[in-house]
Amino acid sequence: MSDWISFLIFAGLFYVMMRYGCGAHMIHGRQSKHNKQDESKNDVDPVCGMNVDIDKGYGKMHEGTLYRFCSHKCLEQFENAPVKYINQT
Repeated sequence: MSDWISFLIFAGLFYVMMRYGCGAHMIHGRQSKHNKQDESKNDVDPVCGMNVDIDKGYGKMHEGTLYRFCSHKCLEQFENAPVKYINQT
């Protein structure tokens, strides 16, 4: 019984440290609330035209250029016919 109590105490302390302490950046990412990205740091999805943050979404290198996509569906459409979407931009 004491093993279970020790385990539960350890698990509780581990959770608190990961959630609020030194491990909090692992859960929430290393994003700073003070460094909000502006419109100039966004890429435009060539398939649907949505703005995609440079650190989010899906990326695909095509002929030396990185294209960003808002969803996996847009990425698949681009992979099927990249020339169609490159000419639009």
